[in-house]
Amino acid sequence: MINFNQLRTFFFTAKLQSYTHAAQALNITQPAVTAQIKNFEASLNLKLFRKRGRKVYLTTESEILYAYARKIFDTEAEMEDAIEQMQGLERGVLRIGAAKTFARYLLPYLMSSFHKAFPNVQIIVSEGSSRDMVNSLLEFKNDLAIIAKTEASNDIRFIPLIRERVIAILPPNHRLAGKKAVDFTELCREKIMMKEVGSGTRRLVDRLFAENECKPDVLMETSNLEFIKQLVQQGEGISFLSSEAVQTELALNTLASVNVKHADMFMDIHIAYMDSDHLSKAVSAFIAYIEAIKPEGEPIQRIDEILGLIKEKNAQ
Repeated sequence: MINFNQLRTFFFTAKLQSYTHAAQALNITQPAVTAQIKNFEASLNLKLFRKRGRKVYLTTESEILYAYARKIFDTEAEMEDAIEQMQGLERGVLRIGAAKTFARYLLPYLMSSFHKAFPNVQIIVSEGSSRDMVNSLLEFKNDLAIIAKTEASNDIRFIPLIRERVIAILPPNHRLAGKKAVDFTELCREKIMMKEVGSGTRRLVDRLFAENECKPDVLMETSNLEFIKQLVQQGEGISFLSSEAVQTELALNTLASVNVKHADMFMDIHIAYMDSDHLSKAVSAFIAYIEAIKPEGEPIQRIDEILGLIKEKNAQ
């Protein structure tokens, strides 16, 4: 096995063609360089240098060794540059997971604003249910996640971000569409298009059905928001979705919504990350960026509010 201290001494001696200059570059004594080279030659059973005057020259065999050594130490120098750049956030990678609704309606704006501040940080985004994204943190597949808070975990920290409203959506011609508000029990008789198990929306809706002691008549469950909206538009049933996900359809009157009496229909959306003594520079910068955007105290109530704050920050 090659001794890397000896290889480094050989490399600098060959590069500078001098034991004396190699000693100066390595901040050691010249006898130490001489001893390292002798020990290296003995371990390899090769003659590494020929001497003429004050200069040393590579042998035919050591020219091959020097070519490999140069690759190794050039790579080491590149790695040191990369580390220095990452420390200054001139380079870095940020892996973010998000529940699908927030990946579509919130994350592009957050990423665009963050990227302006840190243009050399590469951002990798993945989507899934809130539960999937929690697992991605625990398995170190993501650094951060934007999710509805699930069950507590001692390994994960949560920063409150948004309190997003979930609404009941109906076809525009539905018998309940013209009402100002309905009891939840009136919705229990409807066929339901459900979000997938593990999503924050599904967790909230399951709780509402349990609290009202009724069982949902689930026609279909899926993570595909557009599929749910299309089926509701076609009169196949009703659904419950984040209000931000249906703003366009409500404005065009292709979907309708109805308020539900005495129902807490809000999801607490958080920035989640592993509770660790060590956070990468990119993760720390993103957390600081989020904290700088949102006001102190209560979380922002809607996605459009945080988008407004992002625009204000970018305009400063």
